This record gives sequence, structure tokens and C-alpha cells, in this order.
Amino acid sequence: MKKIVPVVVILAAVLFLGCAQQATKEEQKIKLVEEGYLTVGSDIAYPPFEYTDEKTGEYTGFDIDLMTEIANRMGLKVKFVNTAWDGIIPGLLAHKYDVICSAMTITEERAKQVDFSDPYFEAKQVILTRADNTEIQDVDDLNGRVVAVQQGTTGDFAAQRLVDEKGIQLEIKRFEGTPEALMAVQKGDADAAIIDNFVAYIAAKENPDIYRVVESDEFAPEYYGIAVNKDNPALLEKINEVLKEIKEDGTYDKIYNKWFGE
Repeated sequence: MKKIVPVVVILAAVLFLGCAQQATKEEQKIKLVEEGYLTVGSDIAYPPFEYTDEKTGEYTGFDIDLMTEIANRMGLKVKFVNTAWDGIIPGLLAHKYDVICSAMTITEERAKQVDFSDPYFEAKQVILTRADNTEIQDVDDLNGRVVAVQQGTTGDFAAQRLVDEKGIQLEIKRFEGTPEALMAVQKGDADAAIIDNFVAYIAAKENPDIYRVVESDEFAPEYYGIAVNKDNPALLEKINEVLKEIKEDGTYDKIYNKWFGE
């Protein structure tokens, strides 16, 4: 019997290692909501990053092109799920889609719930006011005024910090989407909006008689990332790998120039 014990121990060890290797392989496997598809949650009302083309009815924008390219290089088709911003992270956690790509800024608070890819875009908050309003030149000029934001965005957080940390007295009007916040400024229901710079500049470029952009050193640069469930590390690793390829071979620049120019 004494000679049998080592053999049993060895067999048990081999069996354990085999199970451990199998578990590791399972953990490394990319999990997809729908086989053959990279399903992307996005609040598709945020031009030029994601919006619906009025002529074709199709989704378009910088993020749309980027995720389509990433999916193609992964050997997958892409599917977009239009999701309201306030429910977009809960939707990911509930596995309604594989990732979020929706001009989402990487923040410490969000990173507690999801994992983020390497940054794929640098942005900054700015003030968007009416073209005929020359009184607002910086954040201090927002004192006593009404500021529109999209609820739950970094523009919302930035406006709240002006109140909490700088003591600026302003009324924050929160809207479900950025288009509603812009409309509030246009109609005079808000004196200004705090939104991402590229969105603001395109709005002002397309409507120079309506909007004017005001930059401020008060707002620090921020970075967009693709959000992935924490239980899907293999997908995160693959997205980072493909994102790096896209940047290195010039494809990222082509997509960027298409939407923002050189």
C-alpha cells in the first residue's frame, strides 16, 4: 500500500493541473453576447461620434467607424445597440452588449464598475454659449447663470465641480441627451452648455450665427475608452491589441481625419 500512495498523489496532481489549465483556458476565452458579432452599446445621439444619418437612417460617426474596423479585424460583424446614456453601464453589466463605445470618458468612478481599453481619444470640456452672448468669456462669467448639460456626463460633473469647488453660483439644467442641452442654449432656456470640445466646435461651425465656443483652463484634458465587463479580460486584451494595430498602421488617422480633419 505504501508504494501505491505516491502514484495516487501523482495522478491527483496531474488531474488538478489539467483542471486548472482548462479553467485558465475558459477564463481566457472571449465571451460574446451573440456568436459571430461584436455587440456595442452606444448612446447614438452625439454627433460626430455617433448619430443617425437623416438621409439613410443608418448609424454613423467616429465611434461607429472605429468599432466597425475593430470588429472586422477580430473576424466579427458589428452590431450597435442604441442605449440611453443613464442606462448604458447597467446594460453592459447585464450583458446586453459586449462593450460600450460612446465617447465615454475614463474616470475612476466608472472604472470601479467596468474595465477600460487603452485611451482612443483625447477631449476637453468647453463652454458653448450663444453667438450674441459676449459676456461669457470664462467659467467665472457663469456665476448666476443657467448651464445646460447632459446628465451623467463629464460635462455634468464639471459643472457640479464649479459649484462645489469654486463656489460659482449657477443653476444646472440636466437633459437626457446633448441635443436637448444644445437646444436649450439656442432657445435661450440656458445661458450656456458645458460639453466636449469637438461636439461644441462642430455645432458652432455648422451654426456660427447661433453658437460660440469658450475654452477655459479650468477644464483638464480627458480621455475616451472602450468599456468592457470585468469578467471578460480576454475581450479587453484583444480590443487593446487591435486598437494598437489600427493606430500603428495609419487606419486610426484616416478615421480621425474623416470626421475631424487634419
